[in-house]
Amino acid sequence: MNEAELVETPAEALVSTSTGADWLSRYSSSLMGVFGTPQRVLVRGAGALVWDADGKEYLDLLGGIAVNALGHAHPFVTSVISSQLATLGHVSNFFTSPTQIALAEKLLAITNAPAGSKVFFANSGTEANEAAFKLARRNSSGTRTKIVALEGAFHGRTMGALALTAKEAYRAPFEPLPGGVVHIPFGDIEALRAAVDETTAAVFLEPIQGEAGVRPLSPEYLRAAREATNKAGALLILDEVQTGIGRTGKWLASEDAGIVPDAVTLAKGLGGGFPVGALVTFGESTSSLLTAGQHGTTFGGNPVATAAALATLHAIESQGVLVNVRNVGAHLRAGLSDVDAVTEVRGEGLLIGFDLDADIASAMVTAALDAGFIINSPGPRTIRLAPPLILTTEQADRFLDALPGIIRAAAQTAKDAQ
Repeated sequence: MNEAELVETPAEALVSTSTGADWLSRYSSSLMGVFGTPQRVLVRGAGALVWDADGKEYLDLLGGIAVNALGHAHPFVTSVISSQLATLGHVSNFFTSPTQIALAEKLLAITNAPAGSKVFFANSGTEANEAAFKLARRNSSGTRTKIVALEGAFHGRTMGALALTAKEAYRAPFEPLPGGVVHIPFGDIEALRAAVDETTAAVFLEPIQGEAGVRPLSPEYLRAAREATNKAGALLILDEVQTGIGRTGKWLASEDAGIVPDAVTLAKGLGGGFPVGALVTFGESTSSLLTAGQHGTTFGGNPVATAAALATLHAIESQGVLVNVRNVGAHLRAGLSDVDAVTEVRGEGLLIGFDLDADIASAMVTAALDAGFIINSPGPRTIRLAPPLILTTEQADRFLDALPGIIRAAAQTAKDAQ
């Protein structure tokens, strides 16, 4: 193959053609089994639709777990990424690039960050939370050894982020974890006030707990957290990895609380499918806690990643995506509330959780795939939806129309398994 042929080689030409079953067999022979067996082998996407290796079409109502903010293969984002990669791909953190600086400025603008605020770029949500964990440690004067998080919290899988995460099944195989983290009851303001004292370095909160089944904290709780941390001299750090970048119809889910946190972590939808994360620190005093040499990353702020994020933010703004999120999200939640087997609907925008009247959520994921829909079950009775922010009302109705049949199929599967 000569150089001209190499330049025009598509990615699919670098892998063989195979069926889904063959790909899964090869997967089990070559990749670690930390994710279990993949549900499907996906090969192509367009907007909110994806296709598997056998040609079956699916409506993607999970969006790569809230990552694909603009769906799959968005033409503007694809064009910007390709252009940047053809211009300057990587420079290391000894240098910077125009896209890195422009993205930092853009994030400070859309988060309404006060003067003196700064940005640190990482590659993922868990890395952004690791940076925030170190920020909290820097707020320790020797007596501030406690970090407060919530029961049900999920902040990532690396060791510091895992220490903040509450789920015992994730934590137990890797203990001892970094110390000083305590988990308090979700949404209990009095427990929060009792836990935050002069020994507290920081409080970590998700405005909406996604992995716990889409459980929102009230604006009153967020305001109480800001009041308690201000009083104690602790940092208030909001993990908006899943809830930020328009997921709830706002740039940040915490906007309605009317508070200014000390830091916010972002990732998932920020790059529109390209890996990028960020820690945004608010105000000079917080931004100065991490100084030169105290934290770093090889790929963070990469020109291609920051170009992808800039393109994503521009498309969200210019195409009225936030309005679409609010409208389609309200329509979808209202439709879910009318389904007989659904007992509760939670969430905001296009981050939605709904509970069922039986333990059939796992079977529903399979039944939904068979019917051409991708959904997720964070609990035995709970389904989570986090579709692309460009989901249309017609696509939402397609799922709502199919949902009763999916529930019946899942219930029958669960009954047969007894």
